[in-house]
Amino acid sequence: MQTTKIPATIVTGFLGSGKTTLMRHILEQAKGLRVAVIVNEFGELGIDGEILKTCAIGCKEEGGADAPEGQIYELANGCMCCTVQEEFFPVMKVLAERRDAIDVLLIETSGLALPKPLVQAFQWPEITSVFTVDSVVTMVDTPAAAAGQFAHDPHAVDEQRQADPNLDHEADLHELFEDQLSAADLVVLSKADLVSLEELAQVRALVAEEVPAAVKMVEAVQGSVPLAVLLGQHRAAEAHIDERHSNHDHDEDHDHDAFDSLHIDLGAVDKERLMQALQAIVQQHAVLRVKGFAALPGKKMRLLVQGVGRRFDAYFDRAWKDGEAQATRLVFIGQHLDAAVLRAALAGAEI
Repeated sequence: MQTTKIPATIVTGFLGSGKTTLMRHILEQAKGLRVAVIVNEFGELGIDGEILKTCAIGCKEEGGADAPEGQIYELANGCMCCTVQEEFFPVMKVLAERRDAIDVLLIETSGLALPKPLVQAFQWPEITSVFTVDSVVTMVDTPAAAAGQFAHDPHAVDEQRQADPNLDHEADLHELFEDQLSAADLVVLSKADLVSLEELAQVRALVAEEVPAAVKMVEAVQGSVPLAVLLGQHRAAEAHIDERHSNHDHDEDHDHDAFDSLHIDLGAVDKERLMQALQAIVQQHAVLRVKGFAALPGKKMRLLVQGVGRRFDAYFDRAWKDGEAQATRLVFIGQHLDAAVLRAALAGAEI
Protein backbone atom coordinates (compact mmCIF):
# COMPACT_ATOMS: atom_id res chain seq x y z
CA MET A 1 0.00 0.00 0.00
CA GLN A 2 1.18 3.51 -0.83
CA THR A 3 2.21 5.39 2.31
CA THR A 4 3.53 8.70 0.94
CA LYS A 5 1.08 11.45 0.15
CA ILE A 6 -0.09 11.94 -3.43
CA PRO A 7 1.15 15.31 -4.77
CA ALA A 8 -1.56 17.55 -6.20
CA THR A 9 -0.86 20.37 -8.65
CA ILE A 10 -3.55 23.05 -8.87
CA VAL A 11 -3.70 25.04 -12.12
CA THR A 12 -5.51 28.36 -11.88
CA GLY A 13 -5.95 31.42 -14.06
CA PHE A 14 -8.57 33.45 -15.90
CA LEU A 15 -10.72 32.18 -18.76
CA GLY A 16 -8.50 32.08 -21.83
CA SER A 17 -5.21 32.15 -19.93
CA GLY A 18 -4.13 28.75 -21.26
CA LYS A 19 -4.98 26.40 -18.36
CA THR A 20 -6.51 23.74 -20.58
CA THR A 21 -3.63 23.87 -23.04
CA LEU A 22 -1.19 23.35 -20.18
CA MET A 23 -3.28 20.44 -18.85
CA ARG A 24 -3.27 18.76 -22.25
CA HIS A 25 0.49 19.22 -22.47
CA ILE A 26 0.96 17.51 -19.11
CA LEU A 27 -1.22 14.55 -20.08
CA GLU A 28 0.54 14.18 -23.41
CA GLN A 29 3.95 14.21 -21.72
CA ALA A 30 2.99 12.03 -18.73
CA LYS A 31 5.22 9.15 -19.93
CA GLY A 32 3.94 6.48 -17.59
CA LEU A 33 2.90 8.72 -14.72
CA ARG A 34 -0.53 7.71 -13.46
CA VAL A 35 -2.25 11.09 -13.37
CA ALA A 36 -5.69 11.71 -11.88
CA VAL A 37 -7.25 14.83 -13.35
CA ILE A 38 -10.10 16.90 -11.92
CA VAL A 39 -11.72 19.37 -14.31
CA ASN A 40 -15.00 21.25 -14.38
CA GLU A 41 -15.87 20.08 -17.88
CA PHE A 42 -14.21 16.98 -19.30
CA GLY A 43 -14.87 18.02 -22.91
CA GLU A 44 -12.80 21.18 -22.48
CA LEU A 45 -9.64 19.08 -22.37
CA GLY A 46 -10.23 18.16 -25.98
CA ILE A 47 -9.49 14.47 -25.38
CA ASP A 48 -11.19 12.27 -27.97
CA GLY A 49 -13.87 10.15 -26.37
CA GLU A 50 -12.51 7.06 -28.10
CA ILE A 51 -9.49 6.97 -25.80
CA LEU A 52 -11.78 6.43 -22.81
CA LYS A 53 -11.42 2.86 -21.60
CA THR A 54 -14.32 2.74 -19.16
CA CYS A 55 -16.49 4.94 -17.00
CA ALA A 56 -15.73 2.78 -14.01
CA ILE A 57 -16.60 4.93 -11.04
CA GLY A 58 -19.45 7.31 -10.43
CA CYS A 59 -19.41 9.63 -7.44
CA LYS A 60 -23.05 9.51 -6.37
CA GLU A 61 -24.70 11.56 -3.69
CA GLU A 62 -26.72 8.64 -2.35
CA GLY A 63 -26.96 4.94 -3.14
CA GLY A 64 -29.35 4.41 -6.03
CA ALA A 65 -29.30 8.05 -7.12
CA ASP A 66 -29.70 8.48 -10.85
CA ALA A 67 -27.52 11.51 -11.48
CA PRO A 68 -23.80 11.32 -10.66
CA GLU A 69 -22.22 14.31 -8.97
CA GLY A 70 -19.01 13.59 -10.82
CA GLN A 71 -17.67 10.86 -13.05
CA ILE A 72 -14.22 9.32 -13.12
CA TYR A 73 -13.05 8.11 -16.52
CA GLU A 74 -10.20 5.75 -17.23
CA LEU A 75 -8.03 7.00 -20.09
CA ALA A 76 -6.15 4.75 -22.48
CA ASN A 77 -2.84 6.32 -21.44
CA GLY A 78 -3.33 5.12 -17.86
CA CYS A 79 -4.56 8.46 -16.54
CA MET A 80 -7.89 9.10 -14.88
CA CYS A 81 -10.08 12.10 -15.52
CA CYS A 82 -12.95 13.31 -13.39
CA THR A 83 -15.59 15.89 -14.19
CA VAL A 84 -16.80 17.89 -11.22
CA GLN A 85 -19.71 20.30 -11.23
CA GLU A 86 -20.02 21.25 -7.57
CA GLU A 87 -19.07 18.35 -5.34
CA PHE A 88 -15.32 18.34 -4.67
CA PHE A 89 -15.05 16.28 -1.51
CA PRO A 90 -16.83 13.10 -2.73
CA VAL A 91 -14.50 12.95 -5.72
CA MET A 92 -11.44 13.33 -3.48
CA LYS A 93 -12.81 10.56 -1.27
CA VAL A 94 -13.13 8.18 -4.23
CA LEU A 95 -9.65 9.08 -5.48
CA ALA A 96 -8.28 8.47 -1.99
CA GLU A 97 -9.71 4.97 -2.12
CA ARG A 98 -7.71 4.44 -5.32
CA ARG A 99 -4.49 5.98 -4.03
CA ASP A 100 -2.44 2.95 -5.04
CA ALA A 101 -3.31 3.67 -8.69
CA ILE A 102 -2.35 7.37 -8.65
CA ASP A 103 1.06 9.02 -8.86
CA VAL A 104 -0.05 12.64 -9.38
CA LEU A 105 -3.29 14.60 -9.00
CA LEU A 106 -3.90 17.51 -11.36
CA ILE A 107 -6.73 19.99 -10.70
CA GLU A 108 -7.87 22.67 -13.13
CA THR A 109 -9.94 25.36 -11.44
CA SER A 110 -12.69 27.31 -13.16
CA GLY A 111 -11.59 30.65 -14.55
CA LEU A 112 -12.84 32.65 -11.58
CA ALA A 113 -12.16 30.24 -8.73
CA LEU A 114 -10.13 31.64 -5.87
CA PRO A 115 -7.30 29.17 -5.22
CA LYS A 116 -6.87 29.88 -1.52
CA PRO A 117 -10.07 28.15 -0.29
CA LEU A 118 -9.31 25.16 -2.53
CA VAL A 119 -5.82 24.82 -1.07
CA GLN A 120 -7.28 25.18 2.43
CA ALA A 121 -9.58 22.24 1.69
CA PHE A 122 -6.44 20.09 1.66
CA GLN A 123 -6.18 20.78 5.39
CA TRP A 124 -9.28 18.67 6.02
CA PRO A 125 -8.24 15.47 7.86
CA GLU A 126 -9.87 13.19 5.27
CA ILE A 127 -7.86 14.83 2.48
CA THR A 128 -4.56 15.77 4.12
CA SER A 129 -3.95 12.17 5.19
CA VAL A 130 -3.73 11.17 1.51
CA PHE A 131 -2.94 14.29 -0.55
CA THR A 132 -0.61 17.28 -0.38
CA VAL A 133 -0.60 20.36 -2.62
CA ASP A 134 2.68 20.04 -4.49
CA SER A 135 2.17 23.53 -5.91
CA VAL A 136 -0.31 26.10 -7.19
CA VAL A 137 0.45 27.06 -10.78
CA THR A 138 -1.12 30.36 -11.82
CA MET A 139 -1.49 31.04 -15.54
CA VAL A 140 -1.17 34.66 -16.68
CA ASP A 141 -2.41 35.70 -20.12
CA THR A 142 0.66 37.76 -21.06
CA PRO A 143 -0.86 39.81 -23.93
CA ALA A 144 -3.95 40.59 -21.85
CA ALA A 145 -1.89 41.59 -18.81
CA ALA A 146 0.33 43.77 -21.01
CA ALA A 147 -2.83 45.53 -22.22
CA GLY A 148 -4.02 46.06 -18.63
CA GLN A 149 -7.04 43.76 -19.11
CA PHE A 150 -5.76 40.70 -17.18
CA ALA A 151 -8.05 38.49 -19.29
CA HIS A 152 -8.23 38.07 -23.06
CA ASP A 153 -11.99 38.71 -23.03
CA PRO A 154 -12.92 40.73 -19.92
CA HIS A 155 -16.59 40.78 -20.98
CA ALA A 156 -16.74 36.97 -21.12
CA VAL A 157 -15.06 36.75 -17.73
CA ASP A 158 -17.58 39.17 -16.23
CA GLU A 159 -20.49 37.23 -17.74
CA GLN A 160 -19.10 34.05 -16.19
CA ARG A 161 -18.82 35.79 -12.83
CA GLN A 162 -22.35 37.21 -12.92
CA ALA A 163 -23.78 33.79 -13.80
CA ASP A 164 -22.24 32.11 -10.73
CA PRO A 165 -24.01 33.00 -7.46
CA ASN A 166 -21.03 31.73 -5.44
CA LEU A 167 -18.65 34.35 -6.82
CA ASP A 168 -17.93 37.89 -5.71
CA HIS A 169 -19.71 40.08 -8.26
CA GLU A 170 -18.29 43.34 -6.98
CA ALA A 171 -14.53 42.83 -7.07
CA ASP A 172 -12.81 44.14 -10.19
CA LEU A 173 -10.66 41.92 -12.37
CA HIS A 174 -7.47 43.37 -10.94
CA GLU A 175 -8.46 42.18 -7.45
CA LEU A 176 -9.26 38.70 -8.75
CA PHE A 177 -5.96 38.70 -10.65
CA GLU A 178 -4.15 39.57 -7.42
CA ASP A 179 -5.95 36.81 -5.53
CA GLN A 180 -5.03 34.17 -8.11
CA LEU A 181 -1.41 35.27 -7.83
CA SER A 182 -1.54 35.40 -4.03
CA ALA A 183 -1.60 31.60 -3.79
CA ALA A 184 0.90 30.94 -6.59
CA ASP A 185 3.99 28.79 -6.13
CA LEU A 186 4.82 29.10 -9.84
CA VAL A 187 3.59 31.62 -12.41
CA VAL A 188 3.38 30.65 -16.07
CA LEU A 189 3.34 33.57 -18.49
CA SER A 190 1.34 32.09 -21.35
CA LYS A 191 1.35 33.26 -25.00
CA ALA A 192 4.76 34.82 -24.40
CA ASP A 193 5.42 34.77 -28.15
CA LEU A 194 2.59 37.24 -28.77
CA VAL A 195 4.21 40.21 -26.99
CA SER A 196 7.35 42.24 -27.47
CA LEU A 197 10.34 41.89 -25.15
CA GLU A 198 9.44 45.23 -23.60
CA GLU A 199 5.84 44.13 -22.92
CA LEU A 200 7.09 40.83 -21.50
CA ALA A 201 9.34 42.74 -19.11
CA GLN A 202 6.39 44.93 -18.07
CA VAL A 203 4.24 41.88 -17.28
CA ARG A 204 7.09 40.29 -15.32
CA ALA A 205 7.36 43.48 -13.26
CA LEU A 206 3.59 43.55 -12.73
CA VAL A 207 3.54 39.96 -11.47
CA ALA A 208 6.64 40.47 -9.33
CA GLU A 209 4.74 43.12 -7.35
CA GLU A 210 2.11 40.53 -6.37
CA VAL A 211 4.19 37.47 -5.48
CA PRO A 212 7.07 36.75 -3.06
CA ALA A 213 10.55 36.75 -4.55
CA ALA A 214 10.72 32.97 -4.10
CA VAL A 215 7.88 32.45 -6.61
CA LYS A 216 9.39 31.80 -10.01
CA MET A 217 8.02 32.89 -13.37
CA VAL A 218 8.38 30.87 -16.56
CA GLU A 219 7.32 31.76 -20.08
CA ALA A 220 5.26 29.40 -22.18
CA VAL A 221 4.19 29.05 -25.80
CA GLN A 222 1.25 26.68 -26.44
CA GLY A 223 1.44 25.45 -22.84
CA SER A 224 4.84 23.89 -23.36
CA VAL A 225 6.49 23.80 -19.94
CA PRO A 226 8.73 20.85 -18.94
CA LEU A 227 7.12 18.47 -16.48
CA ALA A 228 10.24 18.73 -14.33
CA VAL A 229 9.37 22.41 -13.82
CA LEU A 230 5.64 21.93 -13.24
CA LEU A 231 5.64 18.82 -11.07
CA GLY A 232 7.66 17.79 -8.04
CA GLN A 233 7.92 21.23 -6.40
CA HIS A 234 7.19 19.77 -2.92
CA ARG A 235 5.66 23.02 -1.63
CA ALA A 236 3.05 21.46 0.69
CA ALA A 237 1.08 24.63 0.02
CA GLU A 238 -1.74 23.66 2.39
CA ALA A 239 0.68 24.05 5.33
CA HIS A 240 1.24 27.77 4.78
CA ILE A 241 -1.72 28.94 2.65
CA ASP A 242 -3.34 30.61 5.69
CA GLU A 243 -0.40 33.04 5.76
CA ARG A 244 -1.04 34.16 2.18
CA HIS A 245 -3.06 37.38 2.02
CA SER A 246 -5.89 37.78 -0.48
CA ASN A 247 -8.47 40.49 -1.10
CA HIS A 248 -11.19 38.07 -0.04
CA ASP A 249 -9.84 37.34 3.41
CA HIS A 250 -11.91 38.69 6.27
CA ASP A 251 -11.06 42.27 7.03
CA GLU A 252 -10.33 41.65 10.69
CA ASP A 253 -6.73 41.18 11.76
CA HIS A 254 -6.40 37.47 12.40
CA ASP A 255 -5.07 36.50 15.79
CA HIS A 256 -4.56 32.77 15.31
CA ASP A 257 -4.68 32.22 19.06
CA ALA A 258 -8.18 33.68 19.31
CA PHE A 259 -10.33 31.28 17.30
CA ASP A 260 -13.85 30.53 18.42
CA SER A 261 -15.35 27.07 18.00
CA LEU A 262 -19.02 26.50 18.66
CA HIS A 263 -21.73 24.14 17.56
CA ILE A 264 -25.37 24.62 16.65
CA ASP A 265 -27.93 21.81 17.06
CA LEU A 266 -31.05 21.78 14.90
CA GLY A 267 -33.74 19.34 13.90
CA ALA A 268 -34.42 18.21 10.34
CA VAL A 269 -33.58 20.83 7.72
CA ASP A 270 -34.21 21.62 4.08
CA LYS A 271 -30.94 21.10 2.20
CA GLU A 272 -31.28 24.04 -0.20
CA ARG A 273 -32.26 26.49 2.54
CA LEU A 274 -29.44 25.19 4.76
CA MET A 275 -26.78 25.72 2.09
CA GLN A 276 -28.14 29.20 1.31
CA ALA A 277 -28.02 30.09 5.00
CA LEU A 278 -24.45 28.83 5.34
CA GLN A 279 -23.33 30.84 2.30
CA ALA A 280 -24.87 33.96 3.85
CA ILE A 281 -23.23 33.27 7.21
CA VAL A 282 -19.70 32.94 5.82
CA GLN A 283 -20.13 36.17 3.87
CA GLN A 284 -21.42 38.12 6.85
CA HIS A 285 -19.30 36.68 9.68
CA ALA A 286 -15.66 35.74 10.27
CA VAL A 287 -16.30 32.02 9.81
CA LEU A 288 -13.27 30.11 8.57
CA ARG A 289 -14.62 26.57 8.57
CA VAL A 290 -17.91 24.72 8.94
CA LYS A 291 -18.25 21.01 9.53
CA GLY A 292 -21.08 18.81 10.64
CA PHE A 293 -24.04 16.72 9.54
CA ALA A 294 -27.70 17.29 8.84
CA ALA A 295 -30.92 15.32 8.92
CA LEU A 296 -33.15 15.70 5.85
CA PRO A 297 -36.85 14.73 5.92
CA GLY A 298 -37.52 11.32 4.42
CA LYS A 299 -33.84 10.47 4.01
CA LYS A 300 -32.38 7.37 5.65
CA MET A 301 -28.84 8.73 5.36
CA ARG A 302 -27.26 11.68 7.10
CA LEU A 303 -25.90 14.59 5.06
CA LEU A 304 -22.27 15.46 5.81
CA VAL A 305 -21.49 19.18 5.41
CA GLN A 306 -18.00 20.67 5.04
CA GLY A 307 -17.04 24.25 4.27
CA VAL A 308 -13.82 26.22 3.90
CA GLY A 309 -14.22 29.88 3.01
CA ARG A 310 -17.15 30.12 0.61
CA ARG A 311 -16.69 26.62 -0.74
CA PHE A 312 -19.09 23.99 0.58
CA ASP A 313 -19.53 20.29 -0.01
CA ALA A 314 -22.55 18.31 1.12
CA TYR A 315 -23.05 14.59 0.55
CA PHE A 316 -24.61 11.57 2.22
CA ASP A 317 -21.89 9.68 4.09
CA ARG A 318 -23.76 6.88 5.87
CA ALA A 319 -27.14 5.61 6.98
CA TRP A 320 -28.55 6.66 10.32
CA LYS A 321 -27.90 3.96 12.91
CA ASP A 322 -30.72 2.19 14.72
CA GLY A 323 -31.71 4.26 17.71
CA GLU A 324 -29.56 7.21 16.65
CA ALA A 325 -31.21 10.62 16.95
CA GLN A 326 -31.73 11.99 13.45
CA ALA A 327 -30.73 15.59 14.07
CA THR A 328 -28.49 18.32 12.69
CA ARG A 329 -25.25 19.48 14.30
CA LEU A 330 -22.94 22.06 12.72
CA VAL A 331 -19.57 23.16 14.10
CA PHE A 332 -18.33 26.67 13.24
CA ILE A 333 -14.70 27.76 13.59
CA GLY A 334 -13.83 31.43 13.26
CA GLN A 335 -13.46 34.65 15.17
CA HIS A 336 -15.91 36.75 17.17
CA LEU A 337 -18.71 34.23 16.63
CA ASP A 338 -22.05 34.57 18.41
CA ALA A 339 -24.04 31.35 18.80
CA ALA A 340 -27.37 33.15 19.08
CA VAL A 341 -26.74 35.11 15.88
CA LEU A 342 -25.71 31.99 13.96
CA ARG A 343 -28.68 30.04 15.27
CA ALA A 344 -31.03 32.80 14.14
CA ALA A 345 -29.43 32.81 10.69
CA LEU A 346 -30.06 29.06 10.41
CA ALA A 347 -33.63 29.11 11.73
CA GLY A 348 -35.15 29.40 8.28
CA ALA A 349 -33.57 26.10 7.22
CA GLU A 350 -35.42 24.01 9.78
CA ILE A 351 -38.45 22.04 8.72
